[in-house]
Amino acid sequence: MLFRINPNNIEWRKIRQIVDILKGGGIIIYPTDTIYGLGCDINNQKAVEKICRLRNLDYKTANLSFICKDIGQISQYTKTIDNQTFRTLKRNLPGAFTFILPSNNEVPKLFKNKKRTVGVRVPDHAVPLAIVEELGRPILTTSLRSDDDILEYFTDPQDIYEDFKSKVDAFIDSGYGSNMPSTVVNMLNGEPEIIREGLGQLNF
Repeated sequence: MLFRINPNNIEWRKIRQIVDILKGGGIIIYPTDTIYGLGCDINNQKAVEKICRLRNLDYKTANLSFICKDIGQISQYTKTIDNQTFRTLKRNLPGAFTFILPSNNEVPKLFKNKKRTVGVRVPDHAVPLAIVEELGRPILTTSLRSDDDILEYFTDPQDIYEDFKSKVDAFIDSGYGSNMPSTVVNMLNGEPEIIREGLGQLNF
């Protein structure tokens, strides 16, 4: 199902339809402040496994990330956030970052794996934030990669729709995406360590 949503004019009727799809175990493609993402309800194990199959990932060992609505929601899935980490998150979120944090016991239960870390995002984009707000919990996120020899990631919504319309349950078109992913920041030792340069410029 194709949804066109202007991030400057959120249509909550469409957001509720998308959330119903997620609650039913559906997989969606959605915009972020960087590249388009592939996502599902983190509480639906079968949907998580389906996304991993689409991306050729082993869900037991994959580095999976969440889209959260704010730092408060991040704290529900991570160990106690120290003052320095909190300040780093506060200065840079919402924004084009994925922060790697130590997970609490909720994450292994969700994914039935032994991972003790989790990637978290709060994108500066109204559409995914509205979806998470309406759902009431985070959505799993993984990047939507292109097979193109030049572009690593899809940018044209029409290309995305044509390639994936038979593989997902909903596609949200909010215009062209970036071809640069988020900046990945390791916060496991308290000090920010950039492990992948992306669109975000970290404010220390």
